[in-house]
Amino acid sequence: MPFGLGAYLASIRARDPAPRSSLEILTYPGVWAVGFHRIAHRLYRARLFLLARIVNHLARFLTGIDIHPGARIGRHLFIDHGFVVIGETSEIGDNVTIYQGATLGGTNPASGAGGKRHPTIGNDVVISLGAAVLGPIRVGDGARIGANAVVTKDVPAGATVVGIPARPIPRVVREEGFVPYGTPCSERFDPVTQRYELLRCEIEQLKARLAELERDLRRAPDAA
Repeated sequence: MPFGLGAYLASIRARDPAPRSSLEILTYPGVWAVGFHRIAHRLYRARLFLLARIVNHLARFLTGIDIHPGARIGRHLFIDHGFVVIGETSEIGDNVTIYQGATLGGTNPASGAGGKRHPTIGNDVVISLGAAVLGPIRVGDGARIGANAVVTKDVPAGATVVGIPARPIPRVVREEGFVPYGTPCSERFDPVTQRYELLRCEIEQLKARLAELERDLRRAPDAA
């Protein structure tokens, strides 16, 4: 595997406390899927599309992970567990972590710019389990996609988004280091609190709009 196998395995150990050794990481389906993809992608770029697809199907059969040969992947992608789908025009930066069941999906080919139908993922992004990132959007560096979120719009760098459709949540404290599943486990950031913060923001917006309407009503000439 290019970019240095030792460095790649070390990057996974930094994000996963489960393995007892680097050799154990070599049994991970995500590691095999990325390795197969490196081969398939080279065949794809050489326009050997059928051979690339054969490698892709073999990888999917063995690992349960479907990475289209055309997808462009940076260094140290860690797919934890499996059952992940990555579409043809996806672009993934360095040190990205994707958990089980996530999808980098596409849109109608006619709606993509220059055939770009799938997302572009920045560096150090965490995509949690079951999340769907759809269309030719960009997820900025260091962003976190919450579990089961459906993302259809650009995500700013460093933001955490949750929900359907995904929206950013307030980040009172920036936790240092890698956060498993992209979700801090302190009470301040539990799912109930996250939902409360979203509702609170909506209430504040409605209050501001109501105050604006009341001001307009007072300024209007007396109908009588």
